[in-house]
Amino acid sequence: MRRKLKPPLPQRHGLDPARLRMPAEGPWATLRDHLVDRLPKVDPARIDLMLRESRIVDMDGPVPPNAPFVPNSSVWFHRDLPDEVAVPFEIGVVHRDADLLVVDKPHFLATIPRGKHILETALVRLRRELDLPDLVPAHRLDRVTAGLIMFVVNPARRGAYQTLFRDRLVHKEYEAVAPFDPDLELPRTVRSRIVKEKGVITAQEPDGPPNSETLVELVEHRDGLGRYRLLPRTGRTHQLRLHMAGLGVPILGDDFYPVLTETALDDYRKPLQLLAKVLAFTDPLTGAPRRFESPSTLLAWQSHEAWLAGPPATRPGPAAG
Repeated sequence: MRRKLKPPLPQRHGLDPARLRMPAEGPWATLRDHLVDRLPKVDPARIDLMLRESRIVDMDGPVPPNAPFVPNSSVWFHRDLPDEVAVPFEIGVVHRDADLLVVDKPHFLATIPRGKHILETALVRLRRELDLPDLVPAHRLDRVTAGLIMFVVNPARRGAYQTLFRDRLVHKEYEAVAPFDPDLELPRTVRSRIVKEKGVITAQEPDGPPNSETLVELVEHRDGLGRYRLLPRTGRTHQLRLHMAGLGVPILGDDFYPVLTETALDDYRKPLQLLAKVLAFTDPLTGAPRRFESPSTLLAWQSHEAWLAGPPATRPGPAAG
């Protein structure tokens, strides 16, 4: 395995610097010319300022403004951060050892930096708060879904634990609160074909061979609501949400399915009532069984009225509501 090149810049705010690799050939006389073409969304004046301020570096140090274009070379820099909406909910630590960190993520917090969510992500927060600069996720969880995420602490163990999720060797259980339909026969296995196109916010279920499967069980019901256990046997985008909506019992708080509804990023009312409750697997290093369970419960099941009113802006610990 080729060893990853260590960046010549340290992390900033828990974020690694961006690396740009130069192509093998091109028409650019200077690095600056290439960066202007390569980064069309960045104002050329901003690139000039970063070069003057020595914020773009290669393995030998800061790159001067008139540096020539060097084929197959690399430069590093820290991207400008977007204005972000603070997510005022805490991350709970469920388990920590020398290799693994398992946390209980709140609703509305993304797993990794992407798009408008950079500092307000679980990965960046945990790197900073726990002083774990090498932390990486073993898998991901949707921003609006609460519950368990497993991170790898020891860089030497990344492949072993990430492979578990890639090869579907992790048992996952989710809980959801949705309407109760007395005519819906459960348990049942739902299968469908799910396709998620890049740039399209929702996934679709076109005709064709199934590529997703979920076992849906009703745990209990009261006052017109049901508490469901969902056991996905595949991991397609929005799979659980699509399958529950397809059964006619969409998960409470789902603003994607069955109807897409635009919601502001800082609207923390009526969080999606979906919780990643259990992760279980055989440890690839020791052969021992490992099982982790979220201590959280879904707010709508505690009190439908409290869920309708929305969660408090702050809380002392993790909560899936």
